[in-house]
Parts: sequence; structure tokens; C-alpha cells
Amino acid sequence: MNKYSHRKAVISAIIIYVCCIYIIRLFYMQVIDDSFQEEAIRNSQRVTTQYPARGLIFDRNGKLLVENQPAYDLMVVPLQVKPFDTTELITILNIDKDILEKSLKKCRRYSPYKASILISQITADKYAILQEKLYKYPGFFMQTRTLRKYNVNHSADVFGYIGEVSQAQIDKDSTYASGDYVGINGLERSYENTLRGKKGEKIMLVDNYNRIKGSYKNGEYDKPAIVGDNITTTLDIDLQEYAYHLMRNKKGGIIAIEPQTGEILLKVSSPGYNPQLMIGLERGRNYKKLSEDPNLPLFDRTVSATYPPGSIFKTVVGLIGLEEGVIVPQTRYECHFGNYFNGQLMKCHGHESPVDLKGGIRTSCNPYFVNVFRRTLENNRYASVREAYGKWREYVMSFGVGQKLCPDFYNEKSGDIPTQQAYDRQFRTQVWYYTYFRSLAIGQGELMLTPMQMANIVTGIANRGHYITPHIVRRTNENYEQLNKHEIPIQKKHFEIIVDAMEEAVKTGTGRVAAVDSVIVCGKTGTIQNPHGDDHSAFFAFAPKENPKIAILVYVENGVWGARYAAPIAGLLLDKYLHGKIPEGKKSLEKSMLEADLIHSPAVRNANRTATTTEDEE
Repeated sequence: MNKYSHRKAVISAIIIYVCCIYIIRLFYMQVIDDSFQEEAIRNSQRVTTQYPARGLIFDRNGKLLVENQPAYDLMVVPLQVKPFDTTELITILNIDKDILEKSLKKCRRYSPYKASILISQITADKYAILQEKLYKYPGFFMQTRTLRKYNVNHSADVFGYIGEVSQAQIDKDSTYASGDYVGINGLERSYENTLRGKKGEKIMLVDNYNRIKGSYKNGEYDKPAIVGDNITTTLDIDLQEYAYHLMRNKKGGIIAIEPQTGEILLKVSSPGYNPQLMIGLERGRNYKKLSEDPNLPLFDRTVSATYPPGSIFKTVVGLIGLEEGVIVPQTRYECHFGNYFNGQLMKCHGHESPVDLKGGIRTSCNPYFVNVFRRTLENNRYASVREAYGKWREYVMSFGVGQKLCPDFYNEKSGDIPTQQAYDRQFRTQVWYYTYFRSLAIGQGELMLTPMQMANIVTGIANRGHYITPHIVRRTNENYEQLNKHEIPIQKKHFEIIVDAMEEAVKTGTGRVAAVDSVIVCGKTGTIQNPHGDDHSAFFAFAPKENPKIAILVYVENGVWGARYAAPIAGLLLDKYLHGKIPEGKKSLEKSMLEADLIHSPAVRNANRTATTTEDEE
């Protein structure tokens, strides 16, 4: 036997072993592990998401309010990135270097292999420049998107805006991915599922310079994007725009509702901002500037702010008193610039005395409604004031207050109608007296409502005892949501008494500045005590008296008197809606409202009033 024969066997075994290792490794690489194949595919193919255009938004008359415009995202695959000229790139994009660096780090954390958005919402002019130089930046490519285009420079509180989806939203909904846009607030958020559409996918062939060479297999494996559905709002955008002009340089809110349908005709939160500011590369800077504005333009005062309603609430107190049988229309009370109640003075302004229910509303008499409130809570049918208050609260709640009303706004607050338990804690006893919270009788104290809720109260009065769920988006077969009719448990005959009184308030009382030619307007002023500055101005009304077409609430912060700003603004809007124009006789009033500045030049309570204002309630 050859002495070297065992060596040949060993060498052969080693060779066979090595070959087996190579074969197993090749089998693993080619059959089991597809990472190399994927890398090869990544170098030759680019899978891009096809983003759908969001649905359009229209007003009630078919006017296009929100549409789409082309935009571009700069995408990056971090693993393919080579050293590049950062100075040139940030110059083209007009962004800070730290923004670019932070975005790159974020993309690397998301995935080194997958494409993600580096810089979003690039405009067409910047895209044209960058596209020519993109060959210098391996791992970078452009992706076509659409951005919102708002055709009005107001109503951002209605529309909202879109922004990049958060990680929390991605975790909650797997159909979203990093870099996707989503509605942040307003209708863009509330109707996200309707407006967003469905993403598609496109596979392209690229060369070693990352340039597109064509479609992979003629698009056989592409998936088209599905455009989002449109929505039609109930807004009268012309009326909406006019309301914004009237509220310029004023804080507050306006809500107008079509009583028979519950459709919101206008919704104004002031001060507002141009929704176009939240589009494009400047949106971050603009948001920071808006968020730091002490006047809070990002805050929706119509549904998120809560205020005491003031004397407009006296209509509700009167209705409850009539229903409970503690007063009749002829019930009269005296007032001599106010009255004492258990040694506590309730002030009032000068007017005739005594007054009945209609006179109490027409002159906005404070002591009258404190008396009604007292008799309601001291009603013998209830065992205690506490029990009577529970029933009184039920009546108030039936007007839609103390709860969220409009299903179209996620940020709506419920307001506050204190419960019996809340007052138990506040008073530290269950034995109450009406004097503990008598200010509720004139819409003050712990009573806090949103402008939306105040508008709903006057809608319920206009309908003589019911309201339809207020909404700002027209219901269709695609987005249908039941809009209920809500009955207020007060007899219609009592509403007619209050309606007549509100008519007198506009004809000869505190709200006469809101009168409209050839139309019977029924309204009520409100002046709301404000410990932080000048009193607030409020007014709600509906018109015409029979078969009303519009119910409106105007609330102006620091407006001093209900008749000074809220009532005139409401009257102008009623003229605009019902007649389509402002009569010549109101042009001077219109000018004074348009020019009034309560933000930079606050109103002064003791200043001489113009001929358009009248003495209002305390």
C-alpha cells in the first residue's frame, strides 16, 4: 500500500467537504436567502408608491373649495447613498442643513433598504432644478405627489390641513406608511377615510445612475391608485367669506344654521388663518409662527371654546318657567336698576317697570329672570331646590347643550352644565338655595357653552321645539350618517310666546340694530361679564319669523355690549343671506363693523356710543 494513499484520501475528503460547503452556500444564497436577489433587484428596479389624489371639497352651491395641485417628494434609499454636496442640495431646496441631516437620520432609522421621504412637498420650480442634478446624488429620486390647494384664504378651522402621518397612526393603521399624508384637523381629519383614496404601486427599471429607463414588464405588475371620494359641505361660501371680513381684527365665533335641515350655513372662528400657509416647505415655519401668536388663530373658537352665554340664555329660562307653570306670560316683576334677593343685589339697566315676560326679554331685565329661576327651583312639586335643579338641568340639556352636537368635528367640546354632584362638592352640602347660583338665570356663573351650542338653542326656538343634528357635510349614500330629530320637552305654545318676545326685542328693544327690511327678525342680545377685560358681546336670532331660513349666533369677545358688535354683525349677515346684498341705509354700519379693531384697539365701555348702538343688559 502506498504510504501516501491516506494523504490522497484526506485531501479528497477536504476537497469534497469544501465543495459541499460551496454547494450548500450557493443553494442557500440562491434558493433560501433571497437578500442578494433583492439587492440585485433594488439596483435595477424601483418600486414607487402611487399616491391617490384626495377627494375634492365643495360648498352647498357646487363651488370648488379644496382641490389638488402637483408636488414632489425627494426620496432616499439610505444604503445607496454616497457622499454628496450637501451645500448644493440645501441651496436648491432652501432648507437648513440640520433639517437635511435630521431627515437622513430618520430615514436610516426607518429602514436602510427601503425608500422613504427625505423632503416632502417640493414645489414644481424647485423640482425642475433638482431633477437635472439628481444624477449627482446616488440613492436619491423624486416621487410625484399631490398637495392640497385651498381656493379661499379663510375657513382653515373648517377645512383643517394635511400633514405627515405619525408613528402612532402607522401602528394603529397598517395601510399608512412613513411619509404618507393624513388629515390633521378639520374636515381633512374627520373625513380622512372618505378623502384619502387608496394607494397604488408602480415598478420602474433604472440604470446604474439611478435614472429611470422604463416600466418593468410594461406595467404588468403595477397597481393603480384609487382617487378619494369628494364631499359637499353645507356652507354658503360667499356668506362665509363676508362673515370673515366682518370679524377681521376681532376674536370670537359665528355659527349660522338652516333650522329645517340642521345644515350649517357658515362657521367662522376668528382670528383665523389662510389654509395655504400649511402647504409646502414653509409649512413648518408657518405653523410655529401661528402657534406662537397670542391671539391663538389655530384655536377653533366655534366648537372648542366655551363661554357663558349671557342674556341670550334668558329665553331658555323663560321657556322652562312657562313649562313648569311657575309663570304665565302676564307675570310681572318690578325692576329699579336692579333688585335685592336675600340681601344680594342683582343689577340691571334702566327700563320701564314692572315688566311681563315679553317685556323682560325685550328689555333684557336681569331681576325678572332671577325671579323666574327662583320660582322654578322653589317649585312645590319638588322636595328640594336640589331636586328641582336636576329637572331644570334636564330641560337645559334638551336644547343640545352640555354635549357634543356636530359629528363632523372631532375637536368639539361638550361645554359644562354643572351636575347636582358637582354643586354638592362646591357647596359642601346637599341643602341648597337658589341664591347659591342665581347667576345661571342670566346665563352667567358656571354655565359654559360653545358657540355651536348657543346657535343650536336659537335653532330649537326657531323650530318651536326641536332641532336636527347640526352638520356641515351633506349626507350621501356613501357617507350617510343618521341625522336625528331631537324633541325639546316644552310645549309649542310656550315657544310662540318667546318668539313673539324676541320679535319685539328686535323691533323696539335691545336688538333693533339687527332689524332687516321686509323681514321679521326674532333675536336676543347678550352682554357677558368678563373678569379678564371688557365684557363679551353676543346675539342670536332667526329669520323670517315663520318658516325661518336661517338661525345665527354671533359672539364677539370684549365687544362690551350685545348691541354694539354682535347684533349689527348678525343683522348684516341676515341681510346678505336673505337679500343677497347690503342696503344703502346700512353701508355706514357695515363700514364701522369692517373697520372695528378689538384686538389692537380694544373697545372702551364708557366711550360715546354711535347712533347704531343701544343700551343693553348688565
